[in-house]
Amino acid sequence: MTVDQSSPAAKPEAAARGPVTRRQAWTIVVLLFTFLLLNYADKAIVGLAGVEMMRDLRIDASQFGLMQSAFFWLFAVGAILGGYFVGKVPARWLLGGVALLWTLSLVPMIWSTSFTVLIITRILLGFAEGPSAAMAFSVTHTWFAPEKRALPTSIVGAGVAVGPVVAAPVITALITSFDWHAAFAVAAVAGALFVVAWLLLGREGPEVAGHQQSSIALLPEHVPFRRLLFSGTVIGVTVLFFATFCTAATKISWLPLALRQGAGYDAKTAGWLVSLTYLLSAVLMIAFGAVSRAMTKRGMSVRAARGLLPCALVTVGGLSTSVWMVPERGPLQIALLVVGAALVVGAQGVAWTLISDVVPATQRGTVIGIIVACYSMGGVLAPLMLGGFVTGSATPLAGYQSGFALLGGILIVAGVIGALLIKPERDVAAMSAAAGR
Repeated sequence: MTVDQSSPAAKPEAAARGPVTRRQAWTIVVLLFTFLLLNYADKAIVGLAGVEMMRDLRIDASQFGLMQSAFFWLFAVGAILGGYFVGKVPARWLLGGVALLWTLSLVPMIWSTSFTVLIITRILLGFAEGPSAAMAFSVTHTWFAPEKRALPTSIVGAGVAVGPVVAAPVITALITSFDWHAAFAVAAVAGALFVVAWLLLGREGPEVAGHQQSSIALLPEHVPFRRLLFSGTVIGVTVLFFATFCTAATKISWLPLALRQGAGYDAKTAGWLVSLTYLLSAVLMIAFGAVSRAMTKRGMSVRAARGLLPCALVTVGGLSTSVWMVPERGPLQIALLVVGAALVVGAQGVAWTLISDVVPATQRGTVIGIIVACYSMGGVLAPLMLGGFVTGSATPLAGYQSGFALLGGILIVAGVIGALLIKPERDVAAMSAAAGR
């Protein structure tokens, strides 16, 4: 088992700890999977309890969209700050502190019924969760060799999908049996337990000599940030994630309401359909991670195995997303919803591994943080956009149909742009040539 280590300061400590075991590496994968699971479960509460919260807080669809978008107002700031400190502050304390902060942000909602308090806590939650992806994937990559990163990265990323799978039935049961405040209480307790577990077990992986930090051997040890950020691969990945995050933010905010208000499902059925959507997403994310690794083993290029594959998945997922609300309620509608969402999420784990192919280890956390900050703008705009469609349309169904059609179009365009721009071998060769001048 191997890795590169992104924190120079941690190298002596890593050497002192000795060789890495598979058990250690996969324990970290499980912890980081749980980290993202709880991260997305927290975000899912407001969407799943949307009808009840709109009733209790006396707010309309536009205000609900504002409340959801508030999560992303400082998300980018948190992503950049957190990404900057990745590799500079030990992961045990950095990631543990972030998890503690977003756990504390849930506490006021255990009793409060104030719209203003909810907005403030959503802003704080977004700031704290902004760097989560940068931290989780950066730490994961320090435990595995480049050619082995696709599968563990996809498993960690699957926490994004499993979070709502676990949250949907549990939160729905808490809401129907108690109220939406109980859901926030359970989420806060779960977050506190994770913080304890991470502080006891979590850390970066040690450096093992003789392994490349990138599967493309020409990658220099340091590249000017301007060249990194304006490389075709980084731009293409950012565009791809912007589109997928538009969809993810909208679905986690609005999908339960779209199923209930637009398609006419009851609360329990809507909760299970949300769970089904995310369950298949988790399965496909892990499956496509394995597919990508198999493509690499067969000698296919990095561009094909980790670039064109996710672009194709996003494009097909966009087609399905754009039309899922057109059919009448029934199996076809459910199939279009579930398959479209699952393909888009399934692409994300593979796409994340591209970053370690074109970004040196010591710069990876910062670059991932900047990418997260850029794509988080989709989380600000997309929920507001759908809220505007629903409020301004003759019927809720018409609003949801228009909104999801636009989201599907964004995914299709992003998939095509990504396929044209993502060329990691070319970009690394250019970086290497520039470094040798």
